Amino acid sequence: MSNESPIWTPARHPLARFLRGLVTGTRPPMDGGWMRVTPWVPHIQGILSFPGHAILAVSYDHTENDLAELGVDGWGGAHDPRVVTALAKNGWIDTLDLLMLGPGGGEASAGDHLVMRSDLARHPLVEHARRVRSEVQVFGSADPAVEDVVVLARGIGGLREISFALDPRHRGQGKGTALVQAALHSVPENELIAACVAPANLPSWRCLERAGMKPYGTVQLFTDRPERRT
Repeated sequence: MSNESPIWTPARHPLARFLRGLVTGTRPPMDGGWMRVTPWVPHIQGILSFPGHAILAVSYDHTENDLAELGVDGWGGAHDPRVVTALAKNGWIDTLDLLMLGPGGGEASAGDHLVMRSDLARHPLVEHARRVRSEVQVFGSADPAVEDVVVLARGIGGLREISFALDPRHRGQGKGTALVQAALHSVPENELIAACVAPANLPSWRCLERAGMKPYGTVQLFTDRPERRT
């Protein structure tokens, strides 16, 4: 895929531009190096790793010398637990996730189109999204008895990010891919979409891949602010 690719994003953060370049064929050097960028929102920081390269979207309270002394590198050192715990201080640390990227649009799923589902606003998936993303929208089936959940929000680097959870009654029936396809179909054609999934969550990983998304690296979010629960 070349830089003439139609894939686009309205996000203007340097990380969004980097991720678009990654998807369209501009790969970072596999030299064990790293770079730092400004966090895309004030309250969330992140460490991303790709083959042989890392990006740290971290506070400028930490100098590059500080980061180097912590052992940051592009060979996995950026995700050393000692690094993220030092940067997060007494704040909250998210899990280490696989970062998947792909285009929006595409063919509609065979199932129902998604509709806004405000009744699912207290779902744990939605509550987590509100913690780390902005412009959170909650979708699901037109059938109010079905509790499949899809969240679309502004996440990594300002990209639109998707997360989903099947109604427990539907798990193991192959419906996850159709749900992701329906979610991707609900966004503009070829808009770059991100998804974060735990590496051990093979069912979700496979659903995302079948819907056209691919793994590109890893990401871990954190904040150095004490977390407040409502």
